[in-house]
Amino acid sequence: MMRTVKCTVLKEDAEGLSAPPYPGELGQRIYESVSAEGWTKWLERQVLIINENQLSSADPQAVELLKQHMLGFLFGEGELGAVPDGFAPRKK
Repeated sequence: MMRTVKCTVLKEDAEGLSAPPYPGELGQRIYESVSAEGWTKWLERQVLIINENQLSSADPQAVELLKQHMLGFLFGEGELGAVPDGFAPRKK
């Protein structure tokens, strides 16, 4: 049976995630309020942020910056989460 959540990203009811995608209380919060499609959109944005800012997952400051972007993107908290300044998508 499909689990439905009121997605904070899509702003509508949508199919939920099958398991918390992040550890701890934040992972549970994401599981309860972000849809599978909303999480996929975040993963795409995360790749863009990592590439544009040349972040390393081995750098604790970069990990914290990504977490702040995630909170901004998923829940509208803080000032981060938007497309990085100066980003221009590749022309096809």
